[in-house]
Amino acid sequence: MPQQVQGVVAPGRNEPVRVETIVIPDPGPGEAVVRIQACGVCHTDLHYKQGGINDEFPFLLGHEAAGIVESVGDGVTDVAPGDFVILNWRAVCGQCRACLRGRPWYCFATHNAQQKMTLLDGTELSPALGIGAFAEKTLVAAGQCTKVDPAVAPEVAGLLGCGVMAGIGAAINTGNVGRGDSVAVIGCGGVGDAAVVGSRLAGAAKIIAVDIDDRKLAKATEMGATHTVNSRTADPVEAIRELTGGFGADVVIEAVGRPETYRQAFYARDLAGTVVLVGVPTPDMKLELPLLDVFGRGGTLKSSWYGDCLPSRDFPMLIDLHQQGRIDLGAFVTETIGLGDVEKAFARMHEGDVLRSVVVL
Repeated sequence: MPQQVQGVVAPGRNEPVRVETIVIPDPGPGEAVVRIQACGVCHTDLHYKQGGINDEFPFLLGHEAAGIVESVGDGVTDVAPGDFVILNWRAVCGQCRACLRGRPWYCFATHNAQQKMTLLDGTELSPALGIGAFAEKTLVAAGQCTKVDPAVAPEVAGLLGCGVMAGIGAAINTGNVGRGDSVAVIGCGGVGDAAVVGSRLAGAAKIIAVDIDDRKLAKATEMGATHTVNSRTADPVEAIRELTGGFGADVVIEAVGRPETYRQAFYARDLAGTVVLVGVPTPDMKLELPLLDVFGRGGTLKSSWYGDCLPSRDFPMLIDLHQQGRIDLGAFVTETIGLGDVEKAFARMHEGDVLRSVVVL
């Protein structure tokens, strides 16, 4: 029997979000219905609201979530009703060329639920990143559910569903930060601070946080940055070079997603160093670099989707590290809010007042 729940919908480009009644179908083969307990307000949700991802309105927003599996469809064996799970937006297929080569974190055929959630009048909703978790319940592909220890608080666990995993993974998975490395992180929002945490976890000797907001730089220091640069008042490329013996950082993680900050990252790395782009650009952005500089500086230019994570491997491991006190995932939670507060949370995000607002249901 289909269920009616409350959820946060973006009706059109740049229109205020509103709480609507959502119809959730029973799970079909390979699907699961999850009762959401907490969902972080991620910048990607704002991109959806602004039309920066695509124009498939209306969107059911929210994707950085944790909750309890309520029911599953035919053929689902990896999760069962009652399991505490973190939702992920890259459910690997197991059959594509990346999966068959033992690289499932690059899966080229990730999947979502086949059925559509709708409004009461039958209007089909586009769930953000195939999840749509600003809702009391949501329908996902069962492969989007990753079981973790239920002892962890949902508002903490859910953050691994996107931003925190993206940042930590950008450092340890994509950037391959190693012991003694120097790392610069450009952009110190939630993803950038998670990259700081990941770099510290990997044993980086020097972690340079770069931002235009002193409040964010102070928070990055709390998270483990050893040095800070306010790029509003100092040239970040020169500052990073000065802090690294004149050479540049071994790894530079760009967590903004803009051409100008990417160019800073490119020139702030050491020869043969690595640039990791984890910030999400908009479709209209273009990058221009002298090809001779790309050739002459060597090294590696990478993009990091979801921190190149494998949820079944990385989520439980990071939850364990949190429970051991080796990383503090709770430090990313600035405030907890209700479904009706999402629009205000977007405004606070825009003003730089929060790392994460988390909807708690």
